[in-house]
Amino acid sequence: MAERQLTQILSQLKAKASSLSYAESASLLSKAKLLLLQLNALTPATSTNPAQLALARETYEQGALASIRARNPEAFTRYVSQLAPFYELPSSIVPPNIAERNKVTGLYLLLLLTQGRYGEFHSELETLSTREGGGGSVDVEGDRYLGYPIRLERWLMEGSYDRVWKAMKKGEVPCEEYGVFSEILTSQIRSEIASSSERAYPSLPLSSTKSLLFLDSEGAVVEFARQRGWIIKDGQILFPSVTAEASEEGEQEKEVSQMVIENALGYARELETIV
Repeated sequence: MAERQLTQILSQLKAKASSLSYAESASLLSKAKLLLLQLNALTPATSTNPAQLALARETYEQGALASIRARNPEAFTRYVSQLAPFYELPSSIVPPNIAERNKVTGLYLLLLLTQGRYGEFHSELETLSTREGGGGSVDVEGDRYLGYPIRLERWLMEGSYDRVWKAMKKGEVPCEEYGVFSEILTSQIRSEIASSSERAYPSLPLSSTKSLLFLDSEGAVVEFARQRGWIIKDGQILFPSVTAEASEEGEQEKEVSQMVIENALGYARELETIV
């Protein structure tokens, strides 16, 4: 009886995933957890029926996805922690649902990336190689869900922001839930490009800055400039003067910053040409 009810709730959560409010999803998930408690399947145990373990895993996966859609990172992280022991179960007990597992794991990697928790990001990557049913760097990078945050992290470290912009376009993200992080990454990248601009040039035209930062209007550029403490004069953005002494290291940093800006500007011009 409880198992059948749980299956019905999960079907409802999946069928109406995009239309359910977080409160409605949370209510269904609470009912599902009570049923798991009745089945003694809230946490994995060798004595638990494998079919019920699979249902428990699916419940937590649906909870994780609902939390991301609701932009609730704390709830999402709790679900990821609850899923961890289920993902460690050998396939002889419960065959893994690799697609769903990788979707949730990829979202967790994105969360770590947007929060700047790079050490944990790489620790999580290391654990993937030992997972049953999908390990090794080739398998991980080639996966639709896992490869996405891995590539983003690499491009962010390289300063290849133009590649990140392309990857965050609606048609490029692996699924709806991954798009939630685009806004956060966009803000981070704007900040990085702004810092690179300050290091690379004394000033930039207002129109170029609009394209460079992927802002919708010059008014948005003016507001962004105000927040950064930039000066706008005669159609130019004037960056604060750098008082640090020039050095070989400083010149190298300037060259890297200029390359970052040129790449981003090139992509912005390419977009304008397409439009």
